[in-house]
Amino acid sequence: MTKRIGVLLSGRGSNFEALARVLPPGAFPTPKSPLSSATSRTRAGLERAKARGIETRLIPSKGLEREAYDRQVAAVLHEYEVDLICLAGYMRLLSPYFVAEFPQRILNIHPSLLPSFPGLESQKQALDYGVKVAGCTVHFVDENLDAGPIIVQAVVPVQDTDDEHALSERILKEEHRIYTEAVKIILEGSSRSWGGA
Repeated sequence: MTKRIGVLLSGRGSNFEALARVLPPGAFPTPKSPLSSATSRTRAGLERAKARGIETRLIPSKGLEREAYDRQVAAVLHEYEVDLICLAGYMRLLSPYFVAEFPQRILNIHPSLLPSFPGLESQKQALDYGVKVAGCTVHFVDENLDAGPIIVQAVVPVQDTDDEHALSERILKEEHRIYTEAVKIILEGSSRSWGGA
């Protein structure tokens, strides 16, 4: 039986698109995913989903405290019996309530080799620090920022000519590759952290 995936996105949806290209039919139940917070960048991501015949659910967050909003999102995920949640450029810190509702069932992709350079502007942090290698990490989400058990990482060499944009573009290509790899690991039950599913 195909597991159901919910995608939470806040941006253009390129990581969602990478997942949708390789996952089996039915992995994204309609009209069940991706879910999205409402931001000015979200429209492109939602359009990518619609182009693939995946209906979307826009859940506005304006005026809501973090947990109140997360309760709305969690209710929709429970309603549609989503097995795995993938954050794809999701620009909200999840509340302890949300994480507790889906233990070891939330994945995130981050553009650094965690635990180095968590948070925003990871590529800029890496360049400012002068590292010779950067990269990206897929990890389970816990209550802490960009923490939780690591599933897959990819290394991207830093070139002398790199600026933040150039490095970000090369990292993004690796993000697309390893996010799909990590999701397949989880869906195939190959990770000991996947709660025995």
